[in-house]
Parts: sequence; C-alpha cells; structure tokens
Amino acid sequence: MRRTYTNANAIAALRPGKSFTWYEEGNKVEWVDSDVTTPTDSEITAKLKELNDAEPMRLLREKRDKLLAETDWWASSDLTMTSARTTYRQALRDLPSNQGDKASIDDNGLLTGVTWPTKPE
Repeated sequence: MRRTYTNANAIAALRPGKSFTWYEEGNKVEWVDSDVTTPTDSEITAKLKELNDAEPMRLLREKRDKLLAETDWWASSDLTMTSARTTYRQALRDLPSNQGDKASIDDNGLLTGVTWPTKPE
C-alpha cells in the first residue's frame, strides 16, 4: 500500500537519528538536541518529492520480496529447484533493474506498470 509522506517524514529523513516532536498546527518542529538545525522549507519540499518519487520502487521491492519469501522453501538444502523455479526467482530478483522505470502508482495508490513473472508449479 502506498505511503503518504508528511513533513515529519521528510525532516526525519533529512536529520536521521535526531529526535524531534512535530507540531502539525503551525508546521513547527521541536528538537530534543539543541544543536540540530531545522531544515528549510525548500529542503523539506525537495525531500518530500524525493520520497514520493521513490515510492513506486519501494512498492515494487516490497511485493517482489514477498513473492521471493513465498518461494524460499524451494531453495531448501534437501530440495533441488527445477529450472523454471530458478528462472522465476531470478526474474523476481531482476525486477528492480528491468521494470523500475515502468513502475508507477495509480489513483488508488496501487503499483502499476510492472510485468510480473509467472510463478511455476
């Protein structure tokens, strides 16, 4: 499911590891550590754009990882994977590099534009 990023998410990404309280009313941040500088509005806006632009790839990887996890048992040491299963798992691992530029999010917040490999039996 698509994440909705807020100014607080952008600030956390811009100042990783720093603790703060975000007051939505008035768009105010209060830092736990006094030595932290608050990002500018333009930095926050740019980070929000970056987070939103990266969302299709995050969703692609999330679904890909779930599909790989569902087939991890195929790679158990006491089993021999078929060629079709090996090809399927490799195609899933290759998705970010060969489908990432096609990934987008529709009006319902769902990932679209990705051709998923067909899971063999």
